[in-house]
Amino acid sequence: MPGKDGTGPMGQGPIAGRRAGLGGQRGTTSAGPAGYCVCPKCGEKIIHTVGVPCMSMKCPKCGAAMIRDS
Repeated sequence: MPGKDGTGPMGQGPIAGRRAGLGGQRGTTSAGPAGYCVCPKCGEKIIHTVGVPCMSMKCPKCGAAMIRDS
């Protein structure tokens, strides 16, 4: 441990890890795996696909970009 501060090599230890300061899942911006993608233009609703942002999906009815609905 460089400097004996708990960070490990190149800041990858438990204190300086990826979630440092977030307290686990708190502070994340994702809505989670469940839910729907909704078209803001026509209201079409489809089940959200895990790992695929709703904004990257097109509405099957009108072709507009979908938005997330929890």
